[in-house]
Amino acid sequence: MTVVLLPAFLAIFYGLITYLFSIFYSKNVVGSFLIFSVLFGTIEFIRGSILTGFPWNLIAFSFSDSIYFIQILSIIGTYSFNLICISLFTVPALFLLRKSRKEIMVCFFFILMSVGFLIFGNIKNNNFHSLESIKNSYRIKAISPSISLDRFYSKQDELKIINELIELSAPSKKEPTIFLWPEGIIPDSYVEDMSMHKNLFFNSFGDNDIIIMGLNSIENVDDKNLFFNSMAVFNNKLDLLKKYNKTNLVPFGEFIPFENILSLIGFKTITNEYQSFSRGKHRKPINIKNNKIDLDLLPLICYEIIYSGRLSKDNSFDYIVNISEDGWFGNSIGPKQHFSHSIFRSIESGKYIIRAANNGISAVVNPLGIVEQKTKFGSRGFVELLESRRVKSAPFAIYGNKLFLILILLYIFLTFSFIKSTNE
Repeated sequence: MTVVLLPAFLAIFYGLITYLFSIFYSKNVVGSFLIFSVLFGTIEFIRGSILTGFPWNLIAFSFSDSIYFIQILSIIGTYSFNLICISLFTVPALFLLRKSRKEIMVCFFFILMSVGFLIFGNIKNNNFHSLESIKNSYRIKAISPSISLDRFYSKQDELKIINELIELSAPSKKEPTIFLWPEGIIPDSYVEDMSMHKNLFFNSFGDNDIIIMGLNSIENVDDKNLFFNSMAVFNNKLDLLKKYNKTNLVPFGEFIPFENILSLIGFKTITNEYQSFSRGKHRKPINIKNNKIDLDLLPLICYEIIYSGRLSKDNSFDYIVNISEDGWFGNSIGPKQHFSHSIFRSIESGKYIIRAANNGISAVVNPLGIVEQKTKFGSRGFVELLESRRVKSAPFAIYGNKLFLILILLYIFLTFSFIKSTNE
């Protein structure tokens, strides 16, 4: 039922764009061009925000491989860039329907803007690579184990999975390392149960190693058990140092909207066999500290990487760590689309992203969105961050989607200006 109704729900947004354009359409060609862009861009923003948001497949993602062109994300963000992309792809129609020089001037303006984006991207790239790359006193190793999703549906040998993860992690005990394991990688144990494996971890990892992994956790609140999709931070004795509960849950995957009603007609979550996950209260950087390591990491679990302008109010962190289980997408384009969001978030935030994905793509993405290391889709392996260049937080990380609102208001002002000039 979800497979049918969810796409049908998303289709409403595109139908709404067409319907509203038929109402606000203007005989002024430039006016209609701007109205279409505003309607499309605004409704895409609404789609990316409603019911926790569905910001998939924005027009902007057409440029995922055009690293220089998308550096402007560091200033205006994805939704503003998406609005400009909509206009850019509509410009040929404006040229074909032209009635005066005004249309040609507008076309020329967007072409000139595109050239400006490329120049800005080249300058930003040169400035970044002119910075000294500093070797860290620790390493961050993201593991990509490619363990089957069968572990969620049938009883698996949990100890075998853990040993496989440890073997792939290849801890040396000599150099302080932060090991990043994917989301939900050990499905039969909660965070609270992991202490049963403390001897295994103590014998495998060094005193200054940190292990970060995705686990489910359970909390009792008012005599009711609440389940969370969590990122847990352990030392080599499996002492729980920090825990982050996911705040942006996947609709129908991790929770059912209006569950009291929809559960009565057969709606169930995809990723667990019990009630919906509960939402964490907030997301903020977590401090990782021991005798050799002291840094702040912003935790993002799976789906949370797709949200533009909604990462954290506190930008004083060192890196973004993202853990994911991409096996739910199967052998489709889904894991690659999911991974592409990491490129956009790294540019918007001006931070390195270290991503550990099971049945997906694990990677180190630098603040320019350049993938410095990655594993092949569906393969076993790991990536490491050994050194990095220190850059300031991107302007967009500070101002967020306020810039999108300003751009929308500018489009509306120009729309009225062009329509008024025609009437006069």
